[in-house]
Amino acid sequence: MQRMGMVIGLKPEKVAEYKRLHAAVWPEILAKISECNITNYSIYLKEPENLLFGYWEYRGADFAADAARMAADPRTQDWWAVCMPCQEPLPDRKDGEWWAMMEEVFHHD
Repeated sequence: MQRMGMVIGLKPEKVAEYKRLHAAVWPEILAKISECNITNYSIYLKEPENLLFGYWEYRGADFAADAARMAADPRTQDWWAVCMPCQEPLPDRKDGEWWAMMEEVFHHD
């Protein structure tokens, strides 16, 4: 199992919409997340900075393949199309990232 974290900005005028969307995530999206070996997925919001922190545990053997499978899913693309206009990627994220991936520096069970 691999713990993964990521961060992105949230446009101030989109906070209420983003919360509304995530209070009722489409069932197909939740199923696809599970099919792609992702569990314990949470998103946290830090206000007033409007930073989103995402955390999940990956239980598969090939994250790149599972992430590509998720990205190729038409319903996931529809979900991203409604969520992405709410988000504001960090200017210093790596090339190819939307959410900036984070390094785990501490964990305790």
